[in-house]
Amino acid sequence: MWNPRGILFALAATCLAAIQPAPDIPKSPALQPGEGFAITLGDGEVRVYGEAGREAPMGSLAKLVWMRLEGSDWASQGVRYKCTGAAGSFHCWNREGHGRVDLGTALKESCNLAFLAWIGDAQMHWRQDYGEAAARVRMEEVFAPFLGRRLPPGDLLPPLTPAWVGDGDLLRTSPEAFLRWLMEPDKAEVVTFGKRFLAGYWVEFNALFGKEQWWFKTGTAPVPGDPTATSAWVAGGKGSAIVVLHLPRGRGKQEGLVRIREILGLKG
Repeated sequence: MWNPRGILFALAATCLAAIQPAPDIPKSPALQPGEGFAITLGDGEVRVYGEAGREAPMGSLAKLVWMRLEGSDWASQGVRYKCTGAAGSFHCWNREGHGRVDLGTALKESCNLAFLAWIGDAQMHWRQDYGEAAARVRMEEVFAPFLGRRLPPGDLLPPLTPAWVGDGDLLRTSPEAFLRWLMEPDKAEVVTFGKRFLAGYWVEFNALFGKEQWWFKTGTAPVPGDPTATSAWVAGGKGSAIVVLHLPRGRGKQEGLVRIREILGLKG
C-alpha cells in the first residue's frame, strides 16, 4: 500500500539534497609527492591533481564494489558475523578480530573476514539461482573496470580469496578511475551506502535538517614487490561532491583520513 507521507518525505529529501550547496573545496589543493586526488562537485566535471591517473592496487575500496553487487541484499538480510581474526586459511587485517559486526560496522572497520563470509554465501546462492557460468559473468561485469586481464579466463566462478576484498594485486584502480566509477548513475547506491554507514546519519535526516556530514571509506592496499609496505586510499563525499585520494607507499589509512581533511580544509 502506498504511503503518501512517506512519498512526500522522500521527495522533500531528494529536492533539498539537490539544492544543497556544494562544499567549499580549495581550487588547487596542496598535495605531497606521490599523492593523487580527484574530485567532482556534482556538475559532471572531474578535477584531477597530482598522481590521480596512476593505477595501484585498490585495497579496501574493493568492499565498495561488493556493496554495488550485493549491498542491497546484505542490507535486507541484516547480515551479521563474528570476527575472531582468523577463519580457516583466511585472516583479517585485525588479528585480534572485530567481534560481532553488522554490515555498517564491517564497512567502517573494513573487516575482511565478514566480507569474505558474506561473499561465500552469496556465491553459493548465485550458483543455485543462475548457474556457474552466468554467476561468473555477473561477477565479472561489476569488477571488470578493476580486473584488467589479470583474471584467467574460464566458465567457473573464480576461487574466493582475500584478493577479492583488496588483499593483493588482482584489483587495481586510480583516483580518477574510481571517481568516474562512483559517478556512474548505476553506482548511486554505493554513495547512498557511504552516507548511510560511514557518515553516522541517515541520508533523509541529513537532507531535511541540513546536518549532512562528510562520509569517508578509508583503507590500505599492498604495494607490489614489497610485502611489508602499504599505500592508503580514501573515497568519500558530501551532498553531490565525491572525492578519491591515494597516498603512496608507506602510508596508512589514518594518515589518509588526516590528509583528506587537510586537503578539504575540514576542522577537527
